[in-house]
Amino acid sequence: MAEEEAIRAASEELACQFQTLINTQEVESIRHIQHLILGRLQDSNAVLSHFNEYSERCFTELSGDFSRNTRLLKSIKSDLDYIFMKLRSMKSRLKAIYPDAFPDASTIKILDQRPDLERPLT
Repeated sequence: MAEEEAIRAASEELACQFQTLINTQEVESIRHIQHLILGRLQDSNAVLSHFNEYSERCFTELSGDFSRNTRLLKSIKSDLDYIFMKLRSMKSRLKAIYPDAFPDASTIKILDQRPDLERPLT
């Protein structure tokens, strides 16, 4: 029994020593700052939740347009690929019939006597 009382007294003394180490004003100040931070985080969370809901609504409204425009662009690309293929084949046929119709790079410089408009006048 005496040993238990000694342990209890030592525990109480230790608790008192810990209480003298802790400044209650500082602890209250920390609690107040934590409370302010919690409020700001909750406000930020609410704003982000509203933004996510708004973004989801906008995406739902626009996703149909995106898919429709994507299909249109793919169709346009395939049409342009077909047109360029036809143009290349026409050019190769014309080149076979009229070899001088499409001069190479060295001949183009000789034939093109137009002034360079990007060069400054001297």
